Amino acid sequence: MNMLKIIKVTQLDYYDNIYITCSDDSIERGDYIVAETKRGLELLNVVKGTYEIPKDNIVEPDGKFLRLATEEDLIKFKSNEEKAEAALEFCAKAIKDEKLNMNLVNAKFTLDMKKLIFNFTADDRVDFRALVRILATRFKTRIELRQIGVRDEAKYLGGIGPCGRAHCCSTFLGDFVPVSIQMAKNQDLSLSPSKISGACGRLMCCLNYEDEYYEDARTKLPDVGAKVKTPAGIGRVIGINILDLAVRVKGSDDYIEEYGEEDIDKLEVVK
Repeated sequence: MNMLKIIKVTQLDYYDNIYITCSDDSIERGDYIVAETKRGLELLNVVKGTYEIPKDNIVEPDGKFLRLATEEDLIKFKSNEEKAEAALEFCAKAIKDEKLNMNLVNAKFTLDMKKLIFNFTADDRVDFRALVRILATRFKTRIELRQIGVRDEAKYLGGIGPCGRAHCCSTFLGDFVPVSIQMAKNQDLSLSPSKISGACGRLMCCLNYEDEYYEDARTKLPDVGAKVKTPAGIGRVIGINILDLAVRVKGSDDYIEEYGEEDIDKLEVVK
């Protein structure tokens, strides 16, 4: 089987897992490296050191390892960040002058400053050819404008979620996972958009984290409203507690009994 040596890395300014080829077995988690990626020359942080995978398990690496980063590289990166902030302000003014319907998110220079990348969101396609000419004339480098989605925007900008912690997408969640409204239903959460939506306006990524447990737990519990036969007689399920695997049953005499995990097997659903 053909094997490929790679490392898992992320950006320094936001969390975005990418995989690059690396034949140096000494690279470890926490190292700063310089790599040639699809975006250009980048300074990256190693999330997982050199390891082998079958070539068939990866479609195409995002780039290749060049060398370990030096102190000068780190200083250069910080300097580029300051220049990118100034470029962001200039671009925002140019967008306003050109009356373009786009929302600028951030700007970033590659490490060698051969490319300046602007990320933006927009409801529709934008003809930004005139803007590119203005930016290229001003900064004397290659300009790339990338239209991103609202989830990526939240990742770039960061923020605090309703849980009180920093957004998952901008701290540790390197890849977005599919999230559905059924996951919220499985957890008996309010389906109000304001309760289950993140800063991006889409369903919160964390709905996916425990969904497997909730799906499994639901198979062990009768549905609310189901008629069940209990040791005390026939009753109707009026509530379930998925976390404790408990069921509340109301009997014909209106007496309410709770059955815990050890008693669930004693309940028989009556058709």
